[in-house]
Amino acid sequence: MSFKGQTVMITGAAGNLGQAVSAAFAASGANLALLDLNDALLAKVPVAGAGDVLRQRVDLSDPASIAAATSAAIARFGRIDALCNLAGGFQMGEKVHEIPADKWNFMMELNAGSVLRMSHEIVPHMLKAGGGRIVNIGAYSALSGKAEMGAYVASKSAVIRLTESMAAELRSHNINVNCVLPSIIDTPQNRAAMPKADPGKWVAPEALADVLLFLCSPAARAIHGAAIPVVGLS
Repeated sequence: MSFKGQTVMITGAAGNLGQAVSAAFAASGANLALLDLNDALLAKVPVAGAGDVLRQRVDLSDPASIAAATSAAIARFGRIDALCNLAGGFQMGEKVHEIPADKWNFMMELNAGSVLRMSHEIVPHMLKAGGGRIVNIGAYSALSGKAEMGAYVASKSAVIRLTESMAAELRSHNINVNCVLPSIIDTPQNRAAMPKADPGKWVAPEALADVLLFLCSPAARAIHGAAIPVVGLS
């Protein structure tokens, strides 16, 4: 699957999934616009085989920071062919009636707000360019409510609904918008948090990256508004 000559923007590029997705697109020959808040880790993201690479420290809670990064990427590459919204996070602990307002707002802004703010900047460019691909990261657990995960599942459920709404709005403009719903991703952090679990049943970041590459490819041109479970054996 070749992305040579195409530009892929990836948020959360320095995370475990971000590194796997960046490496996969790089191996396919894509130009990469890599965004993350942690510029030290961002500098270490593997990009062997990539065309051209632009690494930028970006605060996804700040529209001005996103706008500056987008402008720099457009100036460097001319266009953004695909956007992978990987940035996000997980917290649990409180029952719904005990969730503090700041934690609720944090989860909604981190997971759904980041998708919204990236869309504000990237979609107008894709409309002008005549098309594009957007893939968001939801969560398999967000398909139903879970005890002591109310804020998280609500924020990831919002990502699914935003994906569906965007797909309905943009499909006639040659812009495909879809999302993936991973279960537990096999990361060092998850292994440390669940030492008795069998990580062989979890989803490898590289396996999830394969799904994202497919959704950004011409092979997925007829797929709009899908929420695709990626659960491994879990």
